[in-house]
Amino acid sequence: MGTTRKTITVTDQQDQWIKAQIAAGDFTNDSEYIRALIRRDQEHNAKFRALKAAVQEGLDSGVSEKTVPQIMTEVEARLRADGRL
Repeated sequence: MGTTRKTITVTDQQDQWIKAQIAAGDFTNDSEYIRALIRRDQEHNAKFRALKAAVQEGLDSGVSEKTVPQIMTEVEARLRADGRL
């Protein structure tokens, strides 16, 4: 994997925060901290896009003819099958 050098500007307060994270032993340098933030943002955005797609799929499916108890029974069955209930 290649790398690209970037120059960023942060406030004094942000710089102190980054230094505190490094001093706490969570990161070894500024770059490692920034890369961790980017990875976390990428994961967050991937989850958000998946959720957004699921909501759109629900909206596109229209109004259900099922009752709430029928839907809950299906959800519980799915959770049991997945071992989450």
